[in-house]
Formats: sequence, C-alpha cells, structure tokens
Amino acid sequence: MYLGTDLGPERLDRSAWAINLLRLLLCLAVFMLLAGAARAQTVNTFVNPTNGTINGTTTCAAPLVRNFSVGTSFTVSDVDIGVFATHTWRGDIRLTLQSPAGTRVQLVNGDTNNINGDNFNVLLNDSGTQTVNTDGNTVAHSTTAPPPFQHDFIPNNLLSAFNGQNSLGTWRLEICDLFPTQDDGTFQHAELYLTEQPASFADLSVNKTVSNPTPANATNITYTISVTNAAGSTDNATGVVVQDTLPLGVTFVSASGFGSYDSATGIWSVGSVPIGQTRTLNIVANVTATSGASVVNSAEVTASSILDSDSTPNNGSIGEDDYDEAAITVSGTRTAGTPPNLASICPIANQIVFDWDSNAWAAGSLNNSYSLTGIGTINWAVSSPGVFVNDAGFGGQSPSLANANNGGFAGTQLSLHQFLDFANQSQTATTVLTLPTAVPGLQFTVFDIDFAANDFADKLTVVGSLNGTTVLPTLTNGVANYVVGNVAIGDAGSGGTSGDGNVVVTFLAPVDTITIIYGNHTTAPAVPDGQAIAIHDINFCAPQTTLSVTKISSVISDPVNGTTDPKSIPGATIQYCILISNAGSATATSISATDTIPGNLTYTAASMQSGANCGSASTAEDDDNTGADENDPFGASISGSVLTATAASLGPAEGYALTFQVTVD
Repeated sequence: MYLGTDLGPERLDRSAWAINLLRLLLCLAVFMLLAGAARAQTVNTFVNPTNGTINGTTTCAAPLVRNFSVGTSFTVSDVDIGVFATHTWRGDIRLTLQSPAGTRVQLVNGDTNNINGDNFNVLLNDSGTQTVNTDGNTVAHSTTAPPPFQHDFIPNNLLSAFNGQNSLGTWRLEICDLFPTQDDGTFQHAELYLTEQPASFADLSVNKTVSNPTPANATNITYTISVTNAAGSTDNATGVVVQDTLPLGVTFVSASGFGSYDSATGIWSVGSVPIGQTRTLNIVANVTATSGASVVNSAEVTASSILDSDSTPNNGSIGEDDYDEAAITVSGTRTAGTPPNLASICPIANQIVFDWDSNAWAAGSLNNSYSLTGIGTINWAVSSPGVFVNDAGFGGQSPSLANANNGGFAGTQLSLHQFLDFANQSQTATTVLTLPTAVPGLQFTVFDIDFAANDFADKLTVVGSLNGTTVLPTLTNGVANYVVGNVAIGDAGSGGTSGDGNVVVTFLAPVDTITIIYGNHTTAPAVPDGQAIAIHDINFCAPQTTLSVTKISSVISDPVNGTTDPKSIPGATIQYCILISNAGSATATSISATDTIPGNLTYTAASMQSGANCGSASTAEDDDNTGADENDPFGASISGSVLTATAASLGPAEGYALTFQVTVD
C-alpha cells in the first residue's frame, strides 16, 4: 500500500504493523457480524387492528374472531401474541389461539380470581415476568394503543404448544366474554409474532424431579436434574451450564452424575450435550424446613455455546423448557419448635431486657429511640407503602403498643403492634432496630404469624447485620406457621391470645442491626385483607469487650548485610509492632498497654508510629505522650525502658497498632 509519503524504515515498519492490526480487527468485526447474523432468529409480525365489540353477543359459544393470514411457510420455534382491549371488567375476557394445524391453546382463562380491573393491554409470552391476571384485581391497564404492550405476561397455558408447527395458513384468535350481560368492551388491536426456527440450533430442555415430595424433617431427599438436547436439533451444545442453587429449607449433602457441581454457587458445569442425548445430575440434600413447609427448588440453563430454538438461557422464565422446578412439602404433624437457649452464649445474669411495658410509643409514630442501660440508645424505625390501620382494639392508629395480640403470654404484655392493609401481595412493612454497639446475641418473639383463606398469608423475614455483613438468625416455628431458613410463613389460623402463631427469633452471633420484614406469602390473595403482627420484648446479651495483644518483630537491617537478608547482630535495627485488638461486641475505653524493652536493646528515638494495624501504622507519635500529634485517637510514650501505648476507645472488631524500632547492642 502506498501512503503518499516517504517513511523511514522504522516508521514504515510501525505503519505496516498498524495496517495489519487494522486489517485483523476488520476481519474480526466482519466475523462477529456474520456469526451474529447466523445466530439471529427472524421474527415475523402479523397485525389485526380491526375493532370489534365485546358484549352480550360475544359468548364463548359464539366468540369474536380475529384472524392472522400467514402466507409464508417456515417452522415455528416461538409464538408470542399481544392483545389490547378496553373493558370495564378485565377478568371477563377469555382468549384462545388456534394454529393452522388445529392446535388450540386457551391463553387467558378469564375470571378465576375476581379480576375487576379495567382494560387488557398485554403481550402474552412464555418468557414473561408473571402469569397473566396476577397483577392486581383492581389495577387498570393503559388505554394507550400499543405497541409496545404495557405488560409482558405468561399465558395461563403455554404458547410453546405451537413450537415445531408450520406457519402457513390462518391463525385464529377467539375473544369471548364469560359474563356477557354484565360488562361491555371493545377489542382494539392484536399482533401475532412467529419466530422462525434458525438453521443452526440446539433445543435444550431441563427436567427436575425429587425422590420424595413429602419428606419428613431431618431426612435426605435426592433431586434429579437432567438436561436434554432434542433429537430434532441441528447441532451439539457445548459449554452448557445449569444453575441449581439449593433453596432455604434444604442443605447440601452430596452430588453425583455427569459433569461437576459446585454446592457453594449452585453451578452445574455440564459441558457438552450431543444431539438426542441427556445429561443427569443427582443432588442429595437434607430437609431442614419444619413440618408443613413448602420448598421449591428450580434449575435453569444459564449458558450454552449455541442458540436455543425456543428458550433464552439465564432469563429466569418459568414458561420456557430450559427451566423446571421440583417442590416438596415437609410431612408430619407440626408442633411448636424449641428455640435455641440464649443462655448458651450469655448467662441470664448477663442479659439485658428491653420491655415494652416500661416504654412508650406514640400511636402512629414511625421512629422512636430508647435509652437502654448497658447498651445505649437503640432506635426503632417502621416503614411501609401499605396503609397502617386505626383500630381502637389494637391500640389505635398503628403502629402502636397493644396487648390484643399477646402470644398466650400472661399479663398485659404490651408489644409493638402493626396492623396493615396491603394493596397487593408484594407490599411489605419493614422494621429496623439499630443498636449503638453490637451485642453477642439476642432473642425475641413475634406474635400472630398465621393464615386466613382468601384473606392473607403472613410472611415474616428477619435478617441481621454486623458492620454491614449479613448475619442470619434462627427462626423457631409455632403451630400455625412453618419456617424455611430465616423466613416464617403462616398456613393455619391463630387467635390473638394464642401462642400458635408465635415465631421466636434468635441470634447466636454478634449483631448490631435487625431488619424485620412483614408481608404476604404467595398463598395470599392478590389483594390481601387487613393483617397484623406484634413484636414482643427483646432479650439482649450484654455487650462485652474481648481484648488481645499481639507482638511481632522483624529485622530491618544490620551493619554487615544491610537490608538484604539482615540478621539480629550487634548494630542491627529491629522493628516491633504491638497490636491491641477488640474481638468483642462492646466498645473498650481507656486502654493502656506497656512493653519493657530488654537490656540488650536500645530504643530508637522518635521511631514510634501508630495506626489501625501493623501494616498501616504511619502516624508519628512523640516520645513523651504530649504535643500536637497526640490529638489522634492513639497515644504513646517511653520512660526509661518502658514503652506505653494508649487508646481512648476501641470498638468491636477495631484494633490499635504501635510500631517502634530498636538497635541491638
């Protein structure tokens, strides 16, 4: 290539190198574009915008029909359909799609949950985020004409029933009104999306089973997970990875089968899956959930070397065939569990009680602080997007102190009562207890975690932290609830004065923040009714300090070797570090430590430096414990051969290091 200028040999070489690099990058870019094109799937869109009335004549025996005429022939690998209709009672609408081959799928069943929200503006897609008509009974859909459609929902029956069929012909959409004499509406617009099966693909599917769907607590079960590359695939799949993280309620015991399984990450490295073959993994787990608990374990393909014709790896869609679940319900007659004994980590004499009977909470207030002897000022903060109910029988405007829910305890037993009316199943109330210093452990009871059919299903989640690091508690069930890890779920009724709904929360490790999240399990209706819990008194283990001292030394230099592999010979310089650490949960104050320098060593004047640890000690300390440098939190001085290190305070997990140098006499 002639560049139009005279370049010297060195510049010419560099230029040629740059040109070759550019050519290489261009080739790579073209390759990547071609590869992307080879992997791309063609989506064909067919639109029917013809309005039609949904009224008394639009019965399911004589539905409103909207057809899509497809004039090209190809194998279908995925079907989606978007539908927009205005209607004053969305739950009345039933939708059915029929393919040219005669396959019929009822995509929307209609009024199964008393859905009275207005309008229907939905893309029905097996890869959607939630099942259609579970977005709230009274929530209105947008009247803005799509596309895009306002919601992306999974149909009641999967569209994958059409996969593998030929596209050519008439696709028939039937719209009918289950209650045609009560509410009217108008079909506005629909779009059918047919994806062509690619020329090169692997159709991976996952199947998951469990050896015993009703195991007893403390017994072992075996999950069997298989991933299959369909016989109709065109290519082998390599680099296949399946994610199967064991859920709370079961613990890993062992794994065997094809490939390798990492129990810490839940990753099953499958590797290759040839056409028409299946790879299998068995995971043995021990059941830790209590009787009545339902535990769902899911598995999904998260990576593959080649395009999947009808699924997208790692998208979390429950409607695709590369995802599957296996559920267990723990058998046995439930009894109230026995909570851990807090005295195992701190004797009763070392426990501090926060008693609501001795404290006030203005009804309706959301943030209050209390001074607790031995701990300091603790803070309670409550928040929720739900409505806090005002009920005189429960202390007035919630949150409030009340004894209507007393967990079967004798006496008044005031507790922090939270009576809420949630707008939907996903809303929660959050209570955060913040401590000024960590405590070694604590224990408290939450009253009334229970269930009422078509009303609510209490769900309690508790998590702690220490210096920002998560600390999980042990939850102990009552008769009306079961426990899975740090979550308790109500599944039976419990009266306000009964202990059946009690859940005991125990932390047996240091913690400085406790977060209590209260809401509903999926067994609750889409719009729950009013529900309540009460947080009872807390027993804290008194904060304690645990101080330790570590001293290390290193030879810095000597007169013979300098700094290269120095030895402790006369004239050598040695550096010492004294590290004082607090491994306890309380703050230590007025700390002082001394160190006597041996007679054969001479202290090096002005060599003292301080910091949080030996590696970061860089703040100069003078030798007389006075002066401007002593404004830092640490102090140091030397008198004769005695060196003294001081610290005003050391909090939990904090340390104080003092380094100094000496000369060997």
